[in-house]
Parts: sequence; structure tokens; C-alpha cells
Amino acid sequence: MQSKKRFFGLLVRGMGMGAADVVPGVSGGTIAFITGIYEELLETISGINFGLIKTWRKEGFKAMWKALNGNFLLALLLGIVIAIFSLAQLLEYLLANHTIVLWAFFFGLILASIWLVGKTVENWNYRSVLGVIFGTVLAYVITIMTPAEGTDNLLYIFLCGSLAICAMILPGISGSFILLLLGAYTTILGSVSGLLDALKAKQWEIVTDNGLTLLVFMAGCLFGLITFSKLLNFLFKKSKSFIIAVLTGFLIGSLNKVWPWKMTTKSIIDRHGELKPVVQENILPQDFTLMTDSPNHLVYAVLAAFSGLALVILIEYLGRRFKKDSPPA
Repeated sequence: MQSKKRFFGLLVRGMGMGAADVVPGVSGGTIAFITGIYEELLETISGINFGLIKTWRKEGFKAMWKALNGNFLLALLLGIVIAIFSLAQLLEYLLANHTIVLWAFFFGLILASIWLVGKTVENWNYRSVLGVIFGTVLAYVITIMTPAEGTDNLLYIFLCGSLAICAMILPGISGSFILLLLGAYTTILGSVSGLLDALKAKQWEIVTDNGLTLLVFMAGCLFGLITFSKLLNFLFKKSKSFIIAVLTGFLIGSLNKVWPWKMTTKSIIDRHGELKPVVQENILPQDFTLMTDSPNHLVYAVLAAFSGLALVILIEYLGRRFKKDSPPA
């Protein structure tokens, strides 16, 4: 019963991570951190090596699964996949039709995450302060970089997966935004929603094309995840307070990306013939109305931001409850 409760708790956290990773500006690593599984996640991923195969051959699958912390990974991965495939089309719609309210919701998510991550720094000193400054500046610089137009080349998709997954496990650095900078975000999100549409319509050639793109991307993610997690796990053990301070800075710097009111200064026509913004400037709500002749939806945006803030606090509370009530797998 306890193991089933823990599995369900991890499944829900995985869904939260998957939902966050779909959106440019929000990190699945943040969800893992505030729900209390971040260090276990790093430890588990960094423990994946060829020695597991030797354990399987000598002691059997059950011993290998335990050494892998397989139940933990299975629950998280299942939750992530469920969230990505169930939310991809919804988020495409919301980003296109309710942009301000959606970004305001994400702004609230990150504001709450800054407090929750920052309060876990055990030793605030000059190194921690420098860590916050470094993380803030680095994340801010990333958010103002101009996105590339990208390519559908499978080798490039593999590389994008490797780089994006490194960001996805860092609280504050959005893997989806890295994909946006690399010009691969619309390709990957389009492949997910395209695969679902093609499956419904039984268009098997399109299913194969989109499926191949996603498989190559996931292979790149797996490669980047295993290699980067080992380094991050080492740094966590070496200087935990400093690393958390840097991660807090990442969150602060990423607020620039999710500010709801923006004016587009440069756009491109993507491979589908649609106009996509690539360079945007943050502006005040009242200026947004004057400069774009569109409503700023300020009241709805404030309500959405507070909803996001409350949701993160609720997630953190539930994470502590699951951690308290559930024994290790």
C-alpha cells in the first residue's frame, strides 16, 4: 500500500515536470526541486551505467531494477509522458489565443519557486550571494538571445535533445526555451501534436515521420541526461548551498522570459508558412494597450499569476506530505 502511494505521488510529480517542460520559460527541474525529489533524481540518473547490465546477468532483473531505482524512474517517466502528450495541443492553443494570461500564470509559478528554492540554501554567505548573481545574469542573457531558425536534420534534433535535457533538469532554466533558441521548439511540439493527429486519422506515413523525429530527440535527451546529471550530482555533493544559490539565480533571471506583456520587434515565417515572433521586448501593461491596440487583460493576468503562485505552494506542500508519508522504494 505504501509503495503504491509513493508510486502515485511520483507519477503526479512527473506529470508536473512534464507539464513544465512543454512550456518555454518553465523548468521541470523546478517542480522536482520544490517537491523534494531533486537530489534523488540526480543520484538515480547519475547511477545509470553499464554495471547495471552486469548486475542483471549475475543477480537477475529484480536486483538490477532495485539498483537502478527503477520504480522511481518509471513513475516519473510515465507522468512526464502523460503530461506531454495530453498538454501539448492545449498549450499550443493557449499560447496562440490566451498568451498574456498563460505567461502571467507561469510568472506566478516562478515567483513562488524562487522563494521555495532560495529558502533551502543552508549557508548564506558571500559565495551564495555571488552564486545568485551569476545564475541571474546567465539566465537573463540566455533569455535575450535571438532564436535560430533551426533545421529538421535528425543529427541536429539529437543535439537539441542533448542540450535541452541539461536545461530541463536545472531549476529555472527551461529546456523548452533552449529548444526555442535552437529553432527546434516548433519542430518537436509539432511532432508531438502531429503524431496524435496522425494516429487518430490513421495516416501511418506521418506517424512514422513524426515518431522518428521524437525517437531521435528522446535518444539525445537520454544521452545528455546521463552525462550532465553526473556532473551536477558531483557539484551538489561538493557545494550544495552554492549550487542551490546559482539555481535560485537561474529562476530570477528567467522571469524576463515569462513577463506577460511583450512587443514583437522581429518575426520569421516558419516551415509551415506561419509568422512566428523571434525577438520580443518587455513592456508595461498600459504601454501594451497603447502600442499594440490590444487589451492588456491586467485583471485576468494578476489572477492567473496568483493562481500559479498558489499552485506551486500547494505542490510543495503535497510533495512534503508524500515524502513524509511514503518510505523509500
